[in-house]
Amino acid sequence: MNFNELKLHPLILRAIAEDGYETPTPIQAQAIPALLEGHDLLGSAQTGTGKTAAFALPMINTLAKMPNKGRGKVISGLVLAPTRELALQIKENFDRYDRKTHVKAIAIYGGTSKHNQIVKIKRGVDVLIATPGRLLDLMNMRVVKLDHVQMAVLDEADQMLDMGFIDDVKKIMSALPKERQTMLFSATIPKAIAQLASSLLKNSPARSRPQNQQPLDTIKQEVYMVKREDKKALLTDL
Repeated sequence: MNFNELKLHPLILRAIAEDGYETPTPIQAQAIPALLEGHDLLGSAQTGTGKTAAFALPMINTLAKMPNKGRGKVISGLVLAPTRELALQIKENFDRYDRKTHVKAIAIYGGTSKHNQIVKIKRGVDVLIATPGRLLDLMNMRVVKLDHVQMAVLDEADQMLDMGFIDDVKKIMSALPKERQTMLFSATIPKAIAQLASSLLKNSPARSRPQNQQPLDTIKQEVYMVKREDKKALLTDL
């Protein structure tokens, strides 16, 4: 299978072709067709398997088909990420895939000025990528309105569970329209995540869990066996 077989918008195909991508990874090959058909999705995928494109490409595809002229930009897509670093990484991916289209994505996260993020939101955004804490802050300030969200993604759901964000996530998801497409991605599916998925995923949810999935070969992984008291010194050296 190649990307041309996935029936994506021509402008998206042009962008990914320019980046040298021809063949989807297993998670992309399983998830993208199901999402293009409108199904909800539970995806089990490790970091480095092309997971972000698995949800970003269908989201951009849907939004790219909407007329741009005369349409005020409202938040139509929401991506929740547990950390600032992941939110920025997802934003970079959206910028690469949507650069030929009129689709606009921004990222909001804690640890930095709210003012600049508020200005960007007020200018209009199609896809909002957010960490739960900062998003709730801006929702409470009535800066962010989620009543037009058509597609919602929970990325690294097991990490959100570990970091204590699940209650915040549930609060955010309850503010979304009931009629929407929901995607949940998690490296592992513990009982709490399975229960969350069951409560959020409707619409004939699909399950994507590629067998023997391997991280992209551009990622180098190493293990250093080191005593606890030497960890800081090793980190500094690296």
